[in-house]
Amino acid sequence: MNLDRIDAEIIRLLQNDGRISNKQIAARTGLAPSSVHDRLKRLWQDGVLIGAHVTVDPAAMGVGLEALLMIELAKHERSTVDRFMEEIVEIPEVRTAHLITGRYDLVVHVVARDTRHLKDLALDHFTNRPGVTRIETSIIYETKSRHELPWLMARTGA
Repeated sequence: MNLDRIDAEIIRLLQNDGRISNKQIAARTGLAPSSVHDRLKRLWQDGVLIGAHVTVDPAAMGVGLEALLMIELAKHERSTVDRFMEEIVEIPEVRTAHLITGRYDLVVHVVARDTRHLKDLALDHFTNRPGVTRIETSIIYETKSRHELPWLMARTGA
C-alpha cells in the first residue's frame, strides 16, 4: 500500500478530529474536496482507516474508576488463550485486553462504578475462570493519551 504525504496529512487530521469535514481537509491539504473524497474512499477500501469512534467522558456513563488487571494463565495453548481473549472482551466493563510478554500473560483495562463493583467484576468474571492462576489489580489514577499514530513507514520523498 502506497501512502504519500497527503494521505499522511489526511490521516493525521482525522486522528485528531474524526468529525472534520472533507471541505476542511481540502482547505488544510490544498486539495479539491472531490480529491479528498476519493482519497478517503481509497483509505477505507484499503483498510488503512478501519473505524471511527467518539470519546465519551467516563463519569457521564457512571464510571467511578478504571483499573488494569494483570492476569497469569496456567496454560499457554493457542486455543485456550484465544478463547479467553474472545470471552473477556464480551464483558461490558472490559475496555481493552492485551496479550503480553513478561511476568503476566494479559493486561485487561476495565471500568467500574466503585471498588465494590471492581471486586465483584474480578471475582465473578476473572478469578473464577479455569486456567487463571493469578490476578494483580492496579487502579488507574490518571490517564494521558494521544490518538495520532506516528508515521513509521519509510518515506520515499513523495
